[in-house]
Amino acid sequence: MTPTIRPRRLRTTPAMRRLVAETRLHPHQLVWPLFVGRDAAPISSMPGVMRHDVHSVAEVARQAVHAGLGGVMLFGVPDDADKDEMGTHGWLPEGMGQRAVNAVRDAVGDDLVVMVDTCLDEFTTHGHCGVLDDGGRVDNDATLELYARMAVAQARAGAHVVSPSGMMDGQVAVIREALDADGHHDVAILAYAAKYASAFYGPFREAVASTLQGDRRTYQQDPGNRREGLRETRLDLAEGADMVMVKPASHYLDVLADVAAISEVPVAAYQVSGEYSMVEAAAERGWINRRMAVEESVGSIVRAGADIVLTYWAKELAGWLK
Repeated sequence: MTPTIRPRRLRTTPAMRRLVAETRLHPHQLVWPLFVGRDAAPISSMPGVMRHDVHSVAEVARQAVHAGLGGVMLFGVPDDADKDEMGTHGWLPEGMGQRAVNAVRDAVGDDLVVMVDTCLDEFTTHGHCGVLDDGGRVDNDATLELYARMAVAQARAGAHVVSPSGMMDGQVAVIREALDADGHHDVAILAYAAKYASAFYGPFREAVASTLQGDRRTYQQDPGNRREGLRETRLDLAEGADMVMVKPASHYLDVLADVAAISEVPVAAYQVSGEYSMVEAAAERGWINRRMAVEESVGSIVRAGADIVLTYWAKELAGWLK
C-alpha cells in the first residue's frame, strides 16, 4: 500500500511549526540604522523613526544592547552650513559622523558593533557620493582619496566597521590600505557591493536632509542587472572586503541569493527606507497586518541568504523574537 504523504503534518501546531522552521531570525543578526544630527526630530516619511542628536543616540545605543541587537549603523547628518563641494565634514574630527561614533562608543563600548556609513553624500552641497569633476560627474579616483580620509577619521573615532556605500571602483582596496597604514588593522570593511539606483531610497533622503539634484545612475547599478551584482561583489571580495552588502533587500532577493551562494564572508542586506515606509503606510490604513508583514519581510531576506539584516524595525523585531 502506498503511504499517504501529508506535508501538513508538520504544520499542525505552533510548536511543530517552530520545530521544523527552516529560517530563524535572531536579534544578534539585526543592525539598527540610526541618523544623528544637531537636533533630534521625527522623520515624517518614516513613521516611528527619529533623527537623533549626539546625546539621545547614546541612550538609543544602550537600548540596542539591551534588545540584543548585533549592531548599529550610524549616519551623520550635518547642518547645511557645514556642507561644501568636497564633503569636508565627512572626515573632520568634529564632523557629525565622528561625534556620533564617539557618543555611541562612550555609551556601550564593545557591547555593540558600531558601523558607520563611509560616503560623502550627506556632507556635500550637491548631494552626490563623491567629488565632482568639471563636467559635473563624480570623479571616481579623486573620491577614493576622500573615502580613505573619511574611513581613517571614523576608525580614529572608534568605529568597529566602516561601510563604503558610494559604489566607487576600487574603494575597498584604497580604504584597507589607508586603515592599515594608520594602524587600524582590526577595523572591518562592510562593502556595499551590490547597490542599486533604486526608487526606494526616497524617505532616506529626507532623513539625511539630502541636497541631491538628479540621480546616481552613473555609479550605482541599474535595477535590471542581476549578473552585475555578482561581478561587483567578486571585485570587492578580491580587494579584501570583510563583509558584503546587497541594497535594497526585498526587491533584490535574487541578487542576494546569488551573492550568498558565492561569498566566503558574511552577507548583509539593507531593508531600505522605502521598503519600511510602504509597510508602515499600508498598516496605518489597516490594509495589512503590520507585525506579520514586518516578520515576513525580514524573514524573506534571511531566507534568501542574508547573515545580517539592516532594518529600521531592528529593536521592535528583536522584542518580538525574545
